[in-house]
Amino acid sequence: MNTPVVTDHGVRRASEARLPWLDHLRIAVTVLVVVHHAAQPYGPDDWWYVQSHPRSDALATLSALDGTFAMSLFFFVSAYFVPSSYQRHGVWAFAKGRLRRLGIPLVVGALTIVPGLMYAYYVHYRGYQPISYAHYFTDVYLGVGDKPDDWSGPSWPDLQFAHLWFVQNLLVYSMLYLLCRQAARLLRSGPHTSRPTRVPGHGALVLLTLALATATFAVRLRYRLDTWVPFLDFIQVEPARLPLQAGYFVLGVLAHRFGWLERFPARSGWIWLVGGLVGAVVLFVVGPHAACFATGGASWQSALWALYESGLCVALCTGLLTLFRELRMAPGPVSRELSAGAYTVYIVHLPIVVAVQFALVGLPALGAWAATAVFGTVMAFVAAAMVRRLPGFRSVL
Repeated sequence: MNTPVVTDHGVRRASEARLPWLDHLRIAVTVLVVVHHAAQPYGPDDWWYVQSHPRSDALATLSALDGTFAMSLFFFVSAYFVPSSYQRHGVWAFAKGRLRRLGIPLVVGALTIVPGLMYAYYVHYRGYQPISYAHYFTDVYLGVGDKPDDWSGPSWPDLQFAHLWFVQNLLVYSMLYLLCRQAARLLRSGPHTSRPTRVPGHGALVLLTLALATATFAVRLRYRLDTWVPFLDFIQVEPARLPLQAGYFVLGVLAHRFGWLERFPARSGWIWLVGGLVGAVVLFVVGPHAACFATGGASWQSALWALYESGLCVALCTGLLTLFRELRMAPGPVSRELSAGAYTVYIVHLPIVVAVQFALVGLPALGAWAATAVFGTVMAFVAAAMVRRLPGFRSVL
């Protein structure tokens, strides 16, 4: 394990080599996202592109479990690499790089991938007269036409970012990080050297859990789960999960600055991992009876769920970071290729998953989910590898 050293940028590894185990974790979280979306029409009672499927309580619980930690961990891993990118490239190159890597896929995806998904939903489930894709794109997706009186939602117009909300939010957080770094530089009056901080222990993690739970409960007094709002009429945000996700982005930045990942005791990580796994098992045992706890509002059930969800998030994120670090899996050509394509997989996987779900309409929930998860994951990585080989795509994806 590399020894952390102190620089004018904070604590970092003695070697600036990329952490292979963190790349392995990113691959795993990417696969988990695909598996989560594969379960959407079969478990939770949420809006989805494919409907009329049988439901499974187990898959509903799996989706709830994924929702407690998966995207928070994704933000953490993504944020961990932000400070080193800033330090290597400087202000303008960092900003241009973020806009290229995040902004271009966001805009292109919102004008190609997402309208294709929404058109499939329009044709199959809205009950209106069939229209061409071009007509749909201008009048319904972009909202140039008149809104029908019996419009079925979920919003008007159909324009949205779908799964690309993560890319959009990551771009916003990266720009906010850049502004904070510049503000700190302007306010700094003299030479600055960061000192190593204590690695967060059990007490700090408990306090983190309580802080996240309090913030989550407060937000959910107004915004329930799966309620999306267009912040500044453009940024797609789910406020109910904002404290966990934004909080873990900040923690990812701090973990890089102070070398927490390298110095966090494995023994402590194992304890939190076991706690998180026990909490996950309890969630499956309670199953659908816990649904009323996650509704939000000013109730003790909502407060208890905010605490439980925050505890699961902290425990599983801490435990999985420890697990992948301690596994010490050596990087190979396959893992390097999978890691390089993980971001592209996130961009392209949803139309593949939805196409499989359309093809499997009528099958039992668990079987359809398993087939979608396996086939969708494999095809998403294959598609990502092919897309990244196209001229000019590798520099963006």
